[in-house]
Amino acid sequence: MDSEEKATTKSNSTFVRPAIFYLSGFSNIPHVKYFYLFLCFVYIMTVLGNGFLLSLIWLVKTLHTPKYMIVFNMALADLCGSTALIPKLLDTFLFDRRYIVYEACLSYMFFVFFFGGVQSWMLVTMAYDRLIAICFPLRYHSIVTKTSIKSMLLFIWLVMLSLTTLVVGLVNRLSFCDSVVVKSFFCDHGPIYHLACNDPSLNIIMANVVVSIGVFIPLIFIACTYVCISIALSKIASGEERLKALKTCTSHLILVAILFLPFVGTNIAVWTSYIHPNARIINSTLTHTIPALINPIVYALKTEEVMSAVKKLWKINNISSPVTKW
Repeated sequence: MDSEEKATTKSNSTFVRPAIFYLSGFSNIPHVKYFYLFLCFVYIMTVLGNGFLLSLIWLVKTLHTPKYMIVFNMALADLCGSTALIPKLLDTFLFDRRYIVYEACLSYMFFVFFFGGVQSWMLVTMAYDRLIAICFPLRYHSIVTKTSIKSMLLFIWLVMLSLTTLVVGLVNRLSFCDSVVVKSFFCDHGPIYHLACNDPSLNIIMANVVVSIGVFIPLIFIACTYVCISIALSKIASGEERLKALKTCTSHLILVAILFLPFVGTNIAVWTSYIHPNARIINSTLTHTIPALINPIVYALKTEEVMSAVKKLWKINNISSPVTKW
């Protein structure tokens, strides 16, 4: 048997599952430790901001509405997604622990993808809420009920859980008989299946499905929603009323822009021109981390209900905790 036949036999009969992967992201970047410190700051502020928003919605009964059920789930996904990504990223690169056990790598991938997908669909649910509020204001409270929103939110969490489990589970069918160097800052799906020795066609198909369901379909839904909203607003005679209705959408539009535009922009740039790998990795890192930091700030500063709830909670605390006189 010649060497070619031996190689063919080996590739057909040998299935290699590596004990570890090596994450090669952030290589040869000058002063990169300042970027890690920045990410540490981002994570701390993300935890504080989203933790505060979650606590506020939980404690203040006036925020126990369908709209803020969606905001609560968004904040929860932001908090969990950042916790899944940033601490491990800092541990990997700040302390130079770039080797990661195979099973831990798949878990890492699962949680980053899962919470990222939930974040996208929370924005779709918010768009639906704005659509009904502006296009069908008289029927809003009969259509957007707690029961209907609970069902939508549960459906999103379950679908994303099932889809992410399938995508990550299919990595187990791949054989890694050559390199174990993952060219990314986390255990990303694409860089891992590109290392496979056997046919990754099914994984490529599922990667396209995930990107479609997690990015492009939500964007299409949101775009269609705002087309309908624009048509409804054009029928309002008063310019003041139009502006008032549009202001209720500004927070949501800011969140959509922060979450989707960097991702879409980076990928368009990658497809149409050359981007240095380090620039792409830093941009991707910011795309994964900054939205979760900005989201609670947008809702705290741009939404009157949240500001009113903060003032109400502050007054309650002052009343229940009087100053002790000595």
